[in-house]
Amino acid sequence: MVKVGIYGASGYTGQELLKILIRHEKSQVVALTSRKYKGVPIADVYPLFKGLTRADYVDASPKDVADLCDVVFLAVPHGEAMEAAPLFLNNGTKVIDLSADYRLRDVSVYESWYKRHSSPQLVRRAVYGLPELYRDEIKETDLVANPGCYPTSVILGLAPIIKAGVIEPSSVIVDSKSGVSGAGREPSVGSLFCEVNEGFKAYKIGTHRHTPEIDQELSILAGCNVAVTFIPHLIPANRGILSTIYATILNETSIGELIDMYKTFYRGEQFVRIYDDGMVPNISSVKGSNYCDIGLALDERTRRVIIVSSIDNLIKGAAGQAVQNMNLMYGLPEDTGLNMVPLFP
Repeated sequence: MVKVGIYGASGYTGQELLKILIRHEKSQVVALTSRKYKGVPIADVYPLFKGLTRADYVDASPKDVADLCDVVFLAVPHGEAMEAAPLFLNNGTKVIDLSADYRLRDVSVYESWYKRHSSPQLVRRAVYGLPELYRDEIKETDLVANPGCYPTSVILGLAPIIKAGVIEPSSVIVDSKSGVSGAGREPSVGSLFCEVNEGFKAYKIGTHRHTPEIDQELSILAGCNVAVTFIPHLIPANRGILSTIYATILNETSIGELIDMYKTFYRGEQFVRIYDDGMVPNISSVKGSNYCDIGLALDERTRRVIIVSSIDNLIKGAAGQAVQNMNLMYGLPEDTGLNMVPLFP
């Protein structure tokens, strides 16, 4: 039985991790931390856990949590994870970091988009936690950098076609829409009901911090420098991401050949579903699940391929993918705890 801690368990990602882990037959949650809710029963903060757990939040140091755990999920903000991770690792505790602190392989790039890095010596040790691309490396590491939600949808959407060299890398435009839970649970004006309801807006145009993460992984796949145009949008929904990706095709091909390419690339992947021609993903079909749904279309007039990729930002975009990584790190079946049927309607 894998003993698990969630360091920073009171946000949306923390509670989503707990939802998955309490039904995970090979793990036991032994520590849930929150400075804000110290000593408060989890079911008082999230009534959905009433009758499912009697655990209280604790305000404990990394050392105290590490002494209890085999693995810890860091569900804390960027900047805090880089302070805690070395303490866990030095204690022999494996770390799955859900912040951005170890996702970027070039520390100078991280520091240009975020802040000064306090544990740069660990950056090369971290494995980017996208199982469909880095499964073997994840199995061997003790530090996983769990991908961001937008990058997960974009990288999985583009990986087969950019790796095959079928598109012009400089032509990639990404138009992504996310539900409000992506902004976290802390109150802010931008996520108030009256600000979001009946609205639809772009934000952080050209400045979103997930941009270098997308560029990094696509550049590795393409074997050359890739810089995408990435525009995120906020939609009046609780959860879900839908990314519509545009790229110019280099050679003559058909939509059938492109779909076959994707089905071959993702053959055997439990959590990537490729749609047949004429079908388009919808966030309502992945909500509450660890799936990434991908559909393709080909605009013959402009010679552009359009890729639509959809995930639940809190699960495949965060907690579910983190548990998928934990399963790999401990040699467990990859889908343990993750066989959730999407919630519809």
